[in-house]
Amino acid sequence: MTQVQKEAVAVAAEQQPSRKSAGHVIVDSLIAHGVERTYVVPGESYLEVLDGLHNSTIDTIVCRHEGGAAYMAEADGKMNQRPGIAMVTRGPGAANAHVGLHTAWQDSTPMVLFVGLIPFEHRDREAFQEFDIKSWFDTGAKRVMVLDHPERASEIVAEAMFAATSGRPGPVVVGLPEDVIREETDATLHPVIPVAQGGMTVTDWKALQAALKEAEKPLFVVGGNDWTHEGASALTTWLEEHNIAAAVEWRCEGTIPFDSPSYVGPIGYGRPKPTYDLLEETDLLVFVGTVPGDVITDGFLVRQDWSKKNFLVTIDPSLRGRSGPVSYQIVAKPDVFVRDLVMMDLPLKEEWKDFTQRMRGEQEKFAALPPAEPTDGPARMDTMMANLVSGLPRDAMITLGAGEHTNWAHRYFPTHDYASMLSARNGSMGYSVPSAIAASLAYPGRRVVTIAGDGEFLMNGQELATAAQYGATPLVIVMDNQEYGTIRTHQERWYPERISGTQLKNPDFALMAQAFGGFGVKVERDADVPTALEAALKAIDEDKTFALIHLVVEQRVKAY
Repeated sequence: MTQVQKEAVAVAAEQQPSRKSAGHVIVDSLIAHGVERTYVVPGESYLEVLDGLHNSTIDTIVCRHEGGAAYMAEADGKMNQRPGIAMVTRGPGAANAHVGLHTAWQDSTPMVLFVGLIPFEHRDREAFQEFDIKSWFDTGAKRVMVLDHPERASEIVAEAMFAATSGRPGPVVVGLPEDVIREETDATLHPVIPVAQGGMTVTDWKALQAALKEAEKPLFVVGGNDWTHEGASALTTWLEEHNIAAAVEWRCEGTIPFDSPSYVGPIGYGRPKPTYDLLEETDLLVFVGTVPGDVITDGFLVRQDWSKKNFLVTIDPSLRGRSGPVSYQIVAKPDVFVRDLVMMDLPLKEEWKDFTQRMRGEQEKFAALPPAEPTDGPARMDTMMANLVSGLPRDAMITLGAGEHTNWAHRYFPTHDYASMLSARNGSMGYSVPSAIAASLAYPGRRVVTIAGDGEFLMNGQELATAAQYGATPLVIVMDNQEYGTIRTHQERWYPERISGTQLKNPDFALMAQAFGGFGVKVERDADVPTALEAALKAIDEDKTFALIHLVVEQRVKAY
């Protein structure tokens, strides 16, 4: 337990009556675990918890759809060393939140979803909105718990927070029967349960040191959501001191800074060929915080030869999602591994420097900005990115959902810190706007940008109402190419010249932004891109509102 958590528990203990409702104890327990905000769609099934949140230190962010609330909580979990918290009601509400739960599961994000349930006495009678919470969620969550005894309220919160963060992080679901949470119970809080961090043994340390000394082209691949700024920075410094190359898992950019001489690019869908070839060329791969899964190995095809040397550093002893060879596993969370790694001094090798500089050169060519000067034709994302990136502060953040529009960010957006890119590695659409709102609320005044496709935007664009209500100020760029672009690309590969089910007719997204109370501008000509961007940023900085640029582009124009 951190000192802040200890002080919060002490203060809460002094102010608490000896007995409270289970719903209020749940809120007190969340406060003791350092929770700062929760993302909710209200329901009568958990009114007692909402009442506990009233006047508490937790900011209650009321969302417009359970999917949006779950995405915001998942993004919150990516940014912190504690789970993001969402609260929804039973039946339909729980169903709508499932998309965020799947994202947290595949992205290994700590998250706790509280679901209000029917009264205990109505169970198994096909009551209004009744469903089997364990059958629904058991295969997509680390644990599913139901509070059937009010005296266990604080214990179950502690167990849920522990389960979400221990081992490979992930989502936990807690069911709250509406009659049980109204019952009074002892208000004493359950202690925070410490999470094992793992670490390198002497044997691990010597094995890795020997493998590095033998290697001529070592490559680190970092990823996952279990880092801190300090851990990522320490690893970057060590890599740079030793001229060792590092790639970053798809949609985890920023764990190694964009401008680090050791950074050689992202590894994931649509990656450039030099990065693709890296996995086969390197004679030692060290994965930290992630494993060589489906996306990294291009559908379990790359780096499958068991004679290859792979060191896997992960707190998950089961190596869930791993494919290909395992030469050695180190059971440790990233920060603890890095703590031990930086004490390892290695002789500098000219081969390491040559390999890293060559691959770094490829990344620099790939990420070189296109011309900022507009063309005479239709609006272009290249022009938008060139003008946007040149004026970004170093701590700028980017959030993304899924689709070909995200490739402009993967190629050009300069991520310089851990958690400066928030995205859904399970390819979930609709994530961009909710995650941008969560980021803006977590870091007021920081430049938060989201790039959304036209198809994706309408899945959760209504959460701009949430942004307006709570003062979130992201820049939303909607790339409108009137189609589900990624699906059409696959379609044309397998069914050439037979376009079906992928074309869209869109509204004026700028007018929608204005209707929600923010700034909105529609851009159809490339010549108007710089002035539109300038006006949007001015609205954010001076009017303290979110801003949306509706960029109408040609179809089939890609980032790479």
